[in-house]
Amino acid sequence: MRRRLCGGLLVAAFVALSASESAAQETGTPIFKAPYRSFTNHEFGASLSDPGDAADFALEGFYRYGRGNNDFSLRAGFADGTGALGTRFLIGGDFRTRVVSYSESFPLDGALTVGLGTSLGDGPDLFYIPVGVSLGRRFELEGSKTSFIPYVHPVLVPVLGPGPDDVGFALGLGVDVRFSDRWAIRASGGLGDIEGVGVSLTYIQ
Repeated sequence: MRRRLCGGLLVAAFVALSASESAAQETGTPIFKAPYRSFTNHEFGASLSDPGDAADFALEGFYRYGRGNNDFSLRAGFADGTGALGTRFLIGGDFRTRVVSYSESFPLDGALTVGLGTSLGDGPDLFYIPVGVSLGRRFELEGSKTSFIPYVHPVLVPVLGPGPDDVGFALGLGVDVRFSDRWAIRASGGLGDIEGVGVSLTYIQ
């Protein structure tokens, strides 16, 4: 049942990539998530992204805490907007839980992600509630501490604001690279309503 749900959401995201033009992740930046964390207890770091037409760039700090199959994060920062938007302040958080483990019949791991965030400042204040499924797999380099997690992350994003409420769809693609016991780097990009690219550097504990 959970595998059929993941597959259905992935197909829906591909079909509906151009349905809307106003949605984003919980803070409006193209930072997506792998199906599981690369840390044991917690991590903190920073993300730099280019959100396409939404802003020239965005800079955010984040903290994530994990327990069992679940983890939570908080992030905050700002986006240097374009045109009349000016500077936007970004605040958000998310929850991730494993729902699928790879097997002979299904080669990927999967996690359900739910977020809540806002973009405040010049222009309308917007609130995002992204819900998605991240699918991927961890690969380790033999004889080293380096591991890779390539993944795909389709999301459905209700958007609340002063105007008519909207629902957007997008597809995130990314890879998490852990290259030591304490450090990892993550790169991701978005298609559809979440456009642009982003990179994060994180300290793991």
